[in-house]
Amino acid sequence: MSFDPNATGQKDSGVFALPYDYDKAQLIFIPVPWEVTTSFGHGTSMGPDGVFAASKQMDLCDGLFGEFYTHGIYQFPTPEEILSQSRLLKEKALFLRDLLEKGEEIKGEDADIQGEINKASSELNDWLYEKAKTCLDQNKWVAAVGGDHSAPYGLIKALKEKFAKMSILHVDAHMDLRRAYQGYDHSHASIMYNVMQDLQPEALVQLGIRDFCPEEKAFSDDNKRIHSYLDSQVNLRLSDGESWRAICREAVSKLSDEVYISFDVDGLTPDLCPNTGTPVPGGLSFPQMEALLHEVVESGKRVVGFDLCEVAPESQYDLEGWDANVGARILFKLAGCLLRSQNPNP
Repeated sequence: MSFDPNATGQKDSGVFALPYDYDKAQLIFIPVPWEVTTSFGHGTSMGPDGVFAASKQMDLCDGLFGEFYTHGIYQFPTPEEILSQSRLLKEKALFLRDLLEKGEEIKGEDADIQGEINKASSELNDWLYEKAKTCLDQNKWVAAVGGDHSAPYGLIKALKEKFAKMSILHVDAHMDLRRAYQGYDHSHASIMYNVMQDLQPEALVQLGIRDFCPEEKAFSDDNKRIHSYLDSQVNLRLSDGESWRAICREAVSKLSDEVYISFDVDGLTPDLCPNTGTPVPGGLSFPQMEALLHEVVESGKRVVGFDLCEVAPESQYDLEGWDANVGARILFKLAGCLLRSQNPNP
């Protein structure tokens, strides 16, 4: 396929309308269309397809990271068997959620459903771990495109094995530090708890945080490796005249030299992601997100992987809507952050 970065993206092209296949790409995106444990909105299982479709409408030059796409980016096809399983189990999870919201106890056959979902979530983690490990063993950089925020655990595990001193930069409206939620050990609300307990990263630096429970706050406060920048406190600093760039520098300085970025779109202001699973007022603006990623690169740290989660297209029939459009642009920025940090000379 001929490729002209100035021309209209072709329908048979890859992500961002790029011509690269797996062999020629440095960076590989693994779609994870999973949203079984989401507890409010729905639709994030369509995130990978929505972002992929919207990505073909983008221009390719970037004001901060240049023409990084020339290093090659490829996205695997969405695994339909995982999408189908997610939809089936989601219906069962919604039934259990209704029971919990009525104050009823989960027992008997209903408890068996919880067990079935926990088993399937664990198997999903294993699937992603093996797929990511294969890519890493072939000297690829790897990112996950969710799906809800439980989706990238297997990737983080594979990367932590390869980069023992890795730390995590986490953009999210939520801390995701619950031990479990609604009976699910691998809930979207528990991803960072599981990462901290099981994988022991050097540090967890969280920005955009504005919705959390006492359990999460206590866990964060008691763990010296966790640095939670609460949105309300950051905004007070900004109103006192401190610059966003200075806050970014401070946050990035707490990370180790090798960084994984976990990006939940609800970390941004809700006008940018109105259909995401659990929107919350407040959050980072798009330019603030850009400045944060730029500071990671400027600091000299190396991004070794990332995920983008909780993008929910307006519907399965409107994959190229606003949420997918914004999601594609965040994915592009994350890719630029990783590839520029690994290839500092344009």
